[in-house]
Amino acid sequence: MPQGTGAIWDSLRTPGLYRPQSSERPQIDRAEVLRYLGYAGQELKPDLAERIEHVICQVEETLLPSGVRQAFPVDATGTDEDGLPCVRLAGTTVELRGRDAYRHLRGACCCMLLVCTLGMASERALRLLGSRRPLESAVYDAACSAYVEAALDQMDAAVSDDAQKLGLSRNWRFSAGYGDCPLEAQDSIVATCNAGRLLGVTVTPAHLLLPSKSVTAFVGLFEGEPASANDRPGCSTCRLRGSCAYRARGTTCYRS
Repeated sequence: MPQGTGAIWDSLRTPGLYRPQSSERPQIDRAEVLRYLGYAGQELKPDLAERIEHVICQVEETLLPSGVRQAFPVDATGTDEDGLPCVRLAGTTVELRGRDAYRHLRGACCCMLLVCTLGMASERALRLLGSRRPLESAVYDAACSAYVEAALDQMDAAVSDDAQKLGLSRNWRFSAGYGDCPLEAQDSIVATCNAGRLLGVTVTPAHLLLPSKSVTAFVGLFEGEPASANDRPGCSTCRLRGSCAYRARGTTCYRS
């Protein structure tokens, strides 16, 4: 736990809500939308480009992202029942299993949990478009994915501010389901952040989030240089690289 930071550390342990004003809403990266759609440099006819832009603008104008972040001390000294590394967050039920999560958080004094969502309005619109307008549905889905990531980027920037106030360094954000960190960690992250009550986010028996345009993530905060500072995601270390749909389309699931 950071030493000598008193009120600042206490504030990080209190849930921090993210609800941007209309003028502060994130902007959707149009290139990201095309990437989600599998675009690989093909010519976009003007009428198609116009339809895509119309849907993107609709998402930006009608959906308001929300989120919560909260920090907890890290215990990276334990193992799970199979003897594999298991990072636990003090005072919570969160267990981040696997070697990848351990590498990400080893040496961290605390871990910032994040949950971000576009809310049920996005879910209702996806269901409505899916039954009536397939093209718009696909674009809306891609635009929502890019939008929630843009919102998470804003939350991530706030984590950097938090770390700076504490005199700490930080590493990149990591999500359950990446590498060998099980997706089931989302259950305890959502529960610990009280995201059900604060954001309306729930978890299915298959450990998927509802609304579907929701994301959980965690970031390590360090008193020195992060052990994983240069350990960014990459296809060469991913266990799904042999069956990855993104690689089949000539792209990746992460931003460079």
